[in-house]
Amino acid sequence: MTSVFSADGKNVPCTVIEAGPCVVTQVKTVEKDGYAALQLAYGEKKEKNTTKPMMGIFKKAGTTPKAHLAEFKFDEEHNLGDTITVELFSDAEFVDVVGTSKGKGFRSEHSRSGRPSA
Repeated sequence: MTSVFSADGKNVPCTVIEAGPCVVTQVKTVEKDGYAALQLAYGEKKEKNTTKPMMGIFKKAGTTPKAHLAEFKFDEEHNLGDTITVELFSDAEFVDVVGTSKGKGFRSEHSRSGRPSA
């Protein structure tokens, strides 16, 4: 979360999103997989830390090993090895963002401040 100033000087709250570049590593089809989706990969990873089955996926797509994989439903047609950038959101005014916070376990209010609980 951050804020930016608009052209007329208003302070507008916004969320910064890092979205790409992502490489299409698999194209899922209804005929073959039962649903239509794209598997996207992003973030570099060392080849020595990548399993052989994953290396096969990256080699088919013609890209280097990536750290993260995710599937998304897409209406547009994309081919294996295409790069998707943040330009995908250029015509959108708002983007919904969903996040998951890290679990902190069972902690009382006082244990976070370092004071002993009474």
